[in-house]
This record gives sequence, structure tokens and C-alpha cells, in this order.
Amino acid sequence: MSDQLTLSAETRERAGKGASRDLRRQNRIPAVIYGNKQDPELIHVEEKALVKLLMTGHFSNSVVEIDLGGKKQITIPKDVAFHPVSDRPTHVDFLRIVKGAKVEVEVPVVFVNEDASPGLKRGGVLNIVRHELELVCENDKIPDDIQIDVTGFDVGDSIHISHVKLPAGSESKITDRDFTIATIVAPSALKSSDGDTTVDGGAEA
Repeated sequence: MSDQLTLSAETRERAGKGASRDLRRQNRIPAVIYGNKQDPELIHVEEKALVKLLMTGHFSNSVVEIDLGGKKQITIPKDVAFHPVSDRPTHVDFLRIVKGAKVEVEVPVVFVNEDASPGLKRGGVLNIVRHELELVCENDKIPDDIQIDVTGFDVGDSIHISHVKLPAGSESKITDRDFTIATIVAPSALKSSDGDTTVDGGAEA
């Protein structure tokens, strides 16, 4: 799983667009900590420190310890807003969590053993339906990614959540259907030479 991230913060006294603009001019990003049956806390964090965490690539599915004047809170990021032009972060929501609690996260998928897939070796294309999986995880066991083994999959095959072995402490948030994560489809040249017909590319997502 991802290492726990840390972030220093300060309390902000004022809310509203004007106050938020003033903070951003000082290279501070407004944020809020909420949840766990406690009142929301308005805070602000250093933009440079926040961007550094965002650049780790796993910020959204990591536990973040926020140090608010010596008071430390364990959180998980729930939403980051970005400026539509500059792409700078403009606001962050953090959800308080308690040790051992389960949290909902989106974890990226990584496909492995592509050279052991007959379909891909024949020139088929891996059509990824879901780049991330919605999981419910114990907050100290959030995986960095979910590896999906494509060994043995041929053209026309679909990879469903039932094919995936999730790590201990994780389960799929979606439980009412065996949803499709990816399909192996034939390129047009392969279809014409082999006489293939339609492939299960419109499977339920």
C-alpha cells in the first residue's frame, strides 16, 4: 500500500470566495476537513507542499495525516478542485477517518503478463473499460494499484471483476453485477483475415 502522507495546515478564519482568493495569492490553498461525526474544520495548506503530494500519483488513494497546529488528524482526500486554465489546485476536501475504518477509494488497474495472452500475441488490442476500480478498503490496507493477469485471454474475451483477486482488506464497491474491466478486441486486419465477427466490446460497464 501507499506510505502515509503528511501535510501541515493552519486554521482559516474566513470562508467565501474573497477569502479563498486572498489565500491563493499567498500560495495557500483553502481546504476543509469533515466527517466522523465532527464539525467541519476550515483550513489552508501550502500550495507547494500540496502539489508535491499530488505529484506522487497516488494522492487520491492515500491516507494523509494533517498536522493542524500540533493536532494531528488522519484523513483521506475526497476531492481536489483545479483551476480550469492554470490547472493549479484551488480547494481540497479531506475526510476524517479512524484507525481500522473502511473507506471508499478508486484504485488504478495495471495489466500484467500481456505476452501470455494469445489474443494480444495475435495482434489483438486491449480495450480498457475501467481504468480504476471502486473499492471498499480498510484504511491501513489501501493498495497502490490492482494487478490484473491477462494470461490465457484471447480475442473476444472479456475480463470481469470475478477474474480479479483483490488483496486482503479490499472488496469491490459494486456487488450487484460481474462488471467488465477490459476486453480483447481484434484489429480490423485480423478480423478480415480470420473472418471474425463482432467482439464483446459493448459489455456492461
